[in-house]
Amino acid sequence: MNNVEARFEAAMVELYKVAKRDCNYTAAYFWNMVLERGGLATAKFLLATNQPSDGFTTLYLCGRLDLTVEAHVIREEFQPLFTPEEIATAKRRLDEYGYKHHT
Repeated sequence: MNNVEARFEAAMVELYKVAKRDCNYTAAYFWNMVLERGGLATAKFLLATNQPSDGFTTLYLCGRLDLTVEAHVIREEFQPLFTPEEIATAKRRLDEYGYKHHT
């Protein structure tokens, strides 16, 4: 695991903890995927679906789209881990929900 991937992995763990603390949201499905597959593989799996995850919707309703996998995918430091298509999917989902991102 390279340095960028290790930072992304740590970010996935942190977003789970912050969502639990700030939104009272225990993302058990997401957490199990991170434990089984790792953060990067989990993010790629979620981006490959046609619709945002239930967790994405929950975080939107909590006003915390910044805690979504998608918001992390579009961060400049993590973009080397993803394909242009995956980044575009993340941006499109965030844009559809009115997220103001800075990349």
